[in-house]
This record gives sequence, C-alpha cells and structure tokens, in this order.
Amino acid sequence: MIKKRVLFPVTLLALAWAATLIEAQQPAGSVQETTPAVSTPHTNQTPPSSGVPHTALRQGGAPAPEALPQPAEAPPAQQPQIIVTSPAPAALPWQWHERVAWGASIVLAVLGYVGILLALRSLKSIERNGESSLEAARAAVTAAECTLSQTKAILEFERPWILVSVEPYLTAENSFKIMASNRGRRPARVTHLSDQVHIVTEEAQLPKTPGHDSIEPQPQEDPLILLPGESLAIARFSRNDVAQICKTDDQLRRIASWEEIIFLFGRITYSELSGPADQQPHVTDWCCRYIHGETKSALLVGGPQGYHRHT
Repeated sequence: MIKKRVLFPVTLLALAWAATLIEAQQPAGSVQETTPAVSTPHTNQTPPSSGVPHTALRQGGAPAPEALPQPAEAPPAQQPQIIVTSPAPAALPWQWHERVAWGASIVLAVLGYVGILLALRSLKSIERNGESSLEAARAAVTAAECTLSQTKAILEFERPWILVSVEPYLTAENSFKIMASNRGRRPARVTHLSDQVHIVTEEAQLPKTPGHDSIEPQPQEDPLILLPGESLAIARFSRNDVAQICKTDDQLRRIASWEEIIFLFGRITYSELSGPADQQPHVTDWCCRYIHGETKSALLVGGPQGYHRHT
C-alpha cells in the first residue's frame, strides 16, 4: 500500500524536474523586426483658384505660362525601420555538482514524503491502540464492578437475616408472642431490643417515622444468639394487657368498638456472630396491629410500610 502511495508523487516530481531542465538547456535568441507604419504628412494646400489675375493675362485673353499653377512635388517615401536585438546569452552547461544537488533534492523530497506517510501510519496505529486500551480499561472496570456486586451479593446472602412474625400461645387463650427468626446462613448476635405501644383512631395518625432513635434501647446483659433457622420470642401481648394500656374505661370501650386501634412496634439490633467487633450492626424494624373482639382477639403484622425495615 505504501509503494503505491509513493510511486505517484515520485513520478510527478521527476516529470516536473525534467521539464524544468529541458527548458533551461534550450538556447534562446531571436530577431525581432518591426516595421513602423508609414504616415503621409498632411499639408495644408489651398486648391488653385480658377480665376486668373488680371495682370497675368496675355493680350488676347490667354494667361501667361508663368502665371499658371505648378503641380506640388510629392514628399519622398519613408523607409521602414528594422530593429535587430542581440541574442540571449547561451545557457551555461550543467555542472556535476548541480546535478548532484538536483538528485539529492529529489531524494530528500521522496524521503520526506515517505517519512510523512510513515508518521501518519504511526499516528493511526497509536490512535487504534489507544482506543483498544480504552475499551480494555472500560471492560476491566465493568468486570470489577460485576465482581464487586457478586461479592456483595454473596456476603448479603451469607449474612444473618432476622425476620419478625406473630404466633399465638398454645397454653393461653388470646395471648400472642412476637417471634424473631434467623433466616440467614450465619449465626446472629442480638444486642438491643426496643418496643412501643400507640393508640390511634386510624393508621394515618401514626408518626411518619417510628422514632426508635429517640428511645434508648434495652441492652441485653447476655446477648441472645440465634442460629440459622432458630426463633426466639422477643415480646408478649394478650387480651388482658389491653386494660392496662388503656387509661380510661371510655378508651377501652372505643377499642372494643374499633373506634381506636392499638399498634405495637419495635426494633431489633443485631450483628454477625463471627464478624469483627467494629462491624456495622444490622437493624430489623417491626410493627403489629391488635384487633379486639367480643370474645376473641388477634394480633397481626401490619402498619405503615416505613415501620418495616431491614438493614
């Protein structure tokens, strides 16, 4: 490909230098002949009058010969001018050092052109290599992000996960226990527990946030250990506790008639058993709704979505 690119400009340069050389060696000289136009001078001549003066007439009425008008002599014709120019000086013979300089200039021009082509090819190669390196770097970054995401997913999958459910007591009627179960793959250490009770007329009256941060959690003297698949009762609630929560009989009546609702919600703080001491703890927020019937009661997991959180 480079040979084809070089052949055409080299041929053009050789032809241009050959034409210049032939023109410089051709002798130049010519004779120029210019013939100026011959102009006839204009003379202001008054045509002879037909009248003859009275004194020039002979006797008998004939004019004298000397009184007759003589014809004007024509001026001599002007000869053409011929201008001869001296021939141009003959071109000096081409010396050997001029030939060497001419050949060297041709070689330098060809080498310069080839060098430019090689430089352009190198720049294109560098550009392609740069683009390839950039694509490789992007692919490496993407692969690293995927690997990091997979690692995080594996760690999240292997870590302990505590979920909350409600189970009735089998030995006590209208009594319930709130169970915390480890659904993860590693043991969990429960460090803090907290719970609250709110009575409102409807769910929308609950605070937007549970407010667990404003309540000091109850530290466990002996941290609770939950193995994978194990469950533990963290709170209890029964129908008899409603009378203790209600401040007045009127409020108890409103709860029995479903004019007001009791919500129980809390937080479980735990960490991985085999994790480092300074690891970030995990949190599970839970919320339950109590339903008071005439003879039967129920405790269900419910409440606003913001009251159920897992970290």
